[in-house]
Parts: sequence; C-alpha cells; structure tokens
Amino acid sequence: MSFMLNDGWLERARRCESPHWDSRPGAEVSLLVVHCICLPPGRFGGPYIDDLFMGRLDPAGHPYFAGIHQLRVSAHCLIRRDGELVQYVPFQRRAWHAGLSCFEGRERCNDFSVGIELEGTDTGTYTDAQYRVLAEVSRVLMRVYPAITPERITGHSDIAPGRKTDPGPGFDWGRFRALLAEG
Repeated sequence: MSFMLNDGWLERARRCESPHWDSRPGAEVSLLVVHCICLPPGRFGGPYIDDLFMGRLDPAGHPYFAGIHQLRVSAHCLIRRDGELVQYVPFQRRAWHAGLSCFEGRERCNDFSVGIELEGTDTGTYTDAQYRVLAEVSRVLMRVYPAITPERITGHSDIAPGRKTDPGPGFDWGRFRALLAEG
C-alpha cells in the first residue's frame, strides 16, 4: 500500500500538528531536504522529537533540553527507526527546518523545500525501514511536486555546509537513489 496525499497530509502518517510553520511566499516546492535528529543526542525513541516540534519540550527532561527547549523548529515529516512516519506540517506550508541555507544559489530553502527528518545521528547509519519509507514518500512528493527531481533531493549538510552535517556519512545516497528508482 502506498502513501496517499490528502490536503497536504499523508494518510498513513501519524499526524502531530506543529504550531511551527507559516505560509510559503508563493514559491514552487522544488526541493526535498533530508535531515536527521535524535533527542537526547544519541538516543532513539521517546516523545522528545514530537515535543520539540510541538513547542512543548520540557527543559528539565534532560540536561541537553535546557539549551533547545525554546527553539521554534519543525519538519514536514519524521521517519522513526522502525519506519513509522510522523507528519508535523502539511506540505503546502513552510516548515522551519533548513535555517540559514542555500541551494544552487537560491537562499532561504524553507521557502521552496520539504524537510524530512530521519531518526538517527549524523555519525550513524539508518535502517532498512527508514530507507524504504523515505523512498516511498519521496516518490509521492515527486508526483505532487514535479519540480522535485532526484537531483533536487539533498542533505541538510549540502544546503548549510559548515553549519550542518546531517544526514551524515552513514546515509547511503546510492542505496536511497536505487530504492527511489524502483518505484
């Protein structure tokens, strides 16, 4: 069963609506950015990524959270280690995932991109389930937003070099692109 899109939401995704989004400035969606995140750093599972993107991260929950709980950030989706897909922002809205960024000379990547987080670290590897779900969701997005092509799927490190390192060297771009081509 493939993912279906309904009013900017993937029907098979767990919906967790973030307040951290705004309207796109009329820009065509033409880029997909792959990120990674885990909270606290190096630990998987738990509610903390949802809490961060929902603006409700408890600063007392872990020493690391004291420095990030006030951030107003989001991604369109998260793919957990087991392949669970969580969606925070509908695709037609601008999620706040890229920060200071540039792709092919164009700044402010949030304006024209979709951000997908993988639960992981920029020094680790990713699961088979994550690659499969990422490829499936990417194919849906490429159908809905034809300006997103395989060449316009990139890592956070590529649009914010020197500032970001995710998804990291453990992300197998060749494997992902082969799965993407299978659909």
